[in-house]
Amino acid sequence: MLRRFDPPPQRWLSGHRGVDLDAQPGSKVRAAGPGVVRLADRVAGRGVVVIVHPGGLRTTYLPVRASVRPGDTVVAGEAIGVVEDTVGHCAGLCLHWGLLRGSLYLDPLLLFGYGQVRLLPIWSHATRSSAE
Repeated sequence: MLRRFDPPPQRWLSGHRGVDLDAQPGSKVRAAGPGVVRLADRVAGRGVVVIVHPGGLRTTYLPVRASVRPGDTVVAGEAIGVVEDTVGHCAGLCLHWGLLRGSLYLDPLLLFGYGQVRLLPIWSHATRSSAE
């Protein structure tokens, strides 16, 4: 791993909304889990693949020359393309891998039992009312 997940304190601020993995041009990129390809196209000059997974999660992969098309069903570990020889936000070549639930970015390493866990308190209605 070249760079860890580092979300911004507010959604509109800068941060790192995924992880950067060391990658060589032409290396196979594989789906993190089963799902349906939502996007396999070029965005801002780089190849991007987005997969929608059961339970509302989405994974993103870039820069990738896709071997899949929108609407394709993929299984975990299936090749979805290869790393493009495109330098982006990394000092060298990397694969940027992201994870989202709705519009909330999550640490993709959580899919493998790693990453930062951030828990929010569960407030009951009674607690919320008494605190107001």
